[in-house]
Amino acid sequence: MTTGAPDDAESLAFGALEWLMKAVRDIDDGVAWPNTLSDDQVTPTLYSGTSGVLPALLDAWRHFADDRYADMALRGARSVACALEDWEDSGLYTGVAGMAVALRGVHRVLGDTAVGASADRALDIVRSRYDGAAWNDWFEVIFGNAGIALAALECGDLDLAQLAVDRYIHAPEPTTAGVQWQIQTGLVPRMHHMSHGTLGIVYALAAVGRATDRPDLVDLAAAGAADVVSRNEAGPDGFLVGHSDPQQQHERIERHNYGWCHGPSGDAQAFRLLARVVPDDPAWPALVDRCWHTVVNSGIPRRIRPGFWDNNGRCCGTAGVLALACDRQVERGDGRDFADLLVADLAARATTDANGHRWSNVEHRDTPSELAPATGWGMGNAGIIRELLRHARITADREPQYAVPFPDHLPTA
Repeated sequence: MTTGAPDDAESLAFGALEWLMKAVRDIDDGVAWPNTLSDDQVTPTLYSGTSGVLPALLDAWRHFADDRYADMALRGARSVACALEDWEDSGLYTGVAGMAVALRGVHRVLGDTAVGASADRALDIVRSRYDGAAWNDWFEVIFGNAGIALAALECGDLDLAQLAVDRYIHAPEPTTAGVQWQIQTGLVPRMHHMSHGTLGIVYALAAVGRATDRPDLVDLAAAGAADVVSRNEAGPDGFLVGHSDPQQQHERIERHNYGWCHGPSGDAQAFRLLARVVPDDPAWPALVDRCWHTVVNSGIPRRIRPGFWDNNGRCCGTAGVLALACDRQVERGDGRDFADLLVADLAARATTDANGHRWSNVEHRDTPSELAPATGWGMGNAGIIRELLRHARITADREPQYAVPFPDHLPTA
C-alpha cells in the first residue's frame, strides 16, 4: 500500500473517482465497468457492475459540478440499457430490477428521455418474467421478490411492487415471537438480516405497505421484525443477532457481523423505516438506538482478529457503517465522531498512486489474502465514494440526500 491518501472525505472521494474513471471500458454501446481490472467481462448489475457505478457518478456531478461525471453516467446508462434484453437475472442487486433503478436515477437527475424509456423497458422485462408467484426460488432482497418489490417501488410502479410482495402473505412461518420466511426454497437455515434475511423482507413489506396504504403488509412486517428482535444476544442496551438459525455451516461464515448485510448497521435501516411507518410505537426508534450502541462499541473499524473486520465496502464493510453514521448525524446529531473515525480508517487503508485512490478487501482464509480492488457498489470504490461524498456534504451543511437513493435505504428525515 502506498501512503499519502488525504484524510478528508471529499479529497478521498475525488481521488477514488479518478481511479474509477480510469477503470472504465469502452464498448460498442457506451462504457462499462468490470468488477475488477483483471476481469475480462463487464457486468451491468447494481451490486458489482455498471449500474452500481452510475449513482456514484451522479453524486459526484452534483457535488463537484464537473460535467465529466454526468457525461460518463450517460454513456454508462447506454451500455446498461443495451444489456437489458439478454440479462437473465431479474433481481435488485443481481439483475434487471436493479438496472431499472439505476436507469431511472439517471433519467431523473439528468433528464435524458432515452434513458427514461430504457428504465420503463427494464420494468416491462421484469414484469414479463413473473411466473404467478415469483421470479426465482429466492425470497430475500439481493436476488428475490423482496428486492424486486423495492425496485418497482423506487421506480414508481406500485402494482408491480404489490405483486412482488404477495408471496410473503402466503408463505410466512409462525414462530414463538412472530413470523419468518425461508430465504431460498429448500434452504434449511433461516437468516435474519437485511441482505438475505427476514429484515430485508420486513423492509419490503413495510415500504410497500406504506406506499399503498396496506396495513396488512405493515402488520406482517412488524411480525417479521418481532421474530428477529426476539433473537437479540446483546442484552437490553444493544442489538446483535446471529447470522442464521440453525447456524449455517460454512467455513467463511461467522455467527456475528456488524455491517449492512448481516449486522446491526443494516438492521437499523429496517427499524428506521418501521419508526417512520408506525410513528406511535416507541419500540422502533429504541431499536435503532440499540443497533447504534452495538456498532459504536463493537471495536470496528479496528482489525481485532483475522476475519473480524476485513472489509472497506458498502455491503459488509466500513462504508456501510458510515451510511448509518451519516443517518445519525442528520436525524439524531450524534454520529459525527464515529463517522470521522470511519473516514480516517478508510484513508489509512487506501492505496494511493498516480491513478488515484482505491480500496482492497481481505479474505483472510485465502493466500494471498488481499483481494483486487473492485469498482462497483457492493464491495468496490463506487459504494465507498457515495458514502464519503455524503459525509462531506453533511459536514459542510450541504444536501444530506443521495442523488439516487437506493430502495433499501430510507432517506433521512
